[in-house]
Amino acid sequence: MNILGIETSCDETSAAVLQEGRIRSNVISSQLVHARFGGVVPELASREHERLIVMIVEEALQEANIQKNDLDIIAATAGPGLIGAVMVGLSFAQGLAYALQKPLVPVNHIEAHIFSAFIEDPEGTPPPQGPFISLTVSGGHTLLCLVRQDLSYTVLGRTIDDAAGEAFDKTGKMLGLDYPAGPHIDRLAATGNPAFHDFPRALTSHSKTSRSFKGNLDFSFSGLKTSVRNYLSNHSEEFIQEHLHDIAASIQEAIISVLVEKAVYAALRNNVASISIAGGVSANRGLRERMEAACRHHGIELHVPRTIYSTDNAAMIATMAQLRISRGVTELNNYDVAPFAAFRTQGTSR
Repeated sequence: MNILGIETSCDETSAAVLQEGRIRSNVISSQLVHARFGGVVPELASREHERLIVMIVEEALQEANIQKNDLDIIAATAGPGLIGAVMVGLSFAQGLAYALQKPLVPVNHIEAHIFSAFIEDPEGTPPPQGPFISLTVSGGHTLLCLVRQDLSYTVLGRTIDDAAGEAFDKTGKMLGLDYPAGPHIDRLAATGNPAFHDFPRALTSHSKTSRSFKGNLDFSFSGLKTSVRNYLSNHSEEFIQEHLHDIAASIQEAIISVLVEKAVYAALRNNVASISIAGGVSANRGLRERMEAACRHHGIELHVPRTIYSTDNAAMIATMAQLRISRGVTELNNYDVAPFAAFRTQGTSR
């Protein structure tokens, strides 16, 4: 079975071919046009997707050495994401599926991230081992879920304000780092002192009033942004540049310690022996190392996607479509699906 996956939820235009469970191509074009604005501009993102989508799909087919008529399934992100961006990829997929008279599978972008840790190229894609705790962290989402073998899941916690990836980017911008700032903070933090300054960790056992934790699995990073802004305004530019690595390490520590604490707590509380992390922030070296150490300490198995599957990509869209088809939990031939901007669950939400 040949599945074409299409992903355009934000600022990556991507197409991939999954052939008999193996990733044969995964073409990704990241939009550089947003860098000078310090963040993604929705209108520009949509226009770039329109400009690139045909070329990216053709490149994915060529790399996989197949023709459009060889496709059996067309899968595309239906949301969540920037609504205009999602519409470009989904509309293209609808038109292609209708023209070829092939089934169309709409895919929830976050669910695809959840299962991206189980993409093993080129050895094929095994079914995920459930139940497990999934921590999905990106620029737009921070989500903690209990995932079951039948692909259903319960949302245990989510951000009540800013996502972890946004916190990285916004605090990095305050430090004068280029967008996206997360990788730059990670690089600087590698040679910095994470204990240089104690930035706040909201809704955790380490918050100034640990009573705000009480097993709360939601996330909050808006206070961290405010704290970093105040800290930088109270110090000279010379001081900031002299201690840039230490400040970056302290910011990263404040973010990843929250992510690790809540993911491990969720696994222990729900008696689950596996954790997976996904989303763009899962590529963060500091997060991976800290999560590995915590899971090793508690005897928890950790699943982490390959770096290429951490950020937005179409391979995870095609893989999620295959999983849903194999479990009989998706509709085929639904050409009339509408895009959606906000996260919504296919499984069970709290």
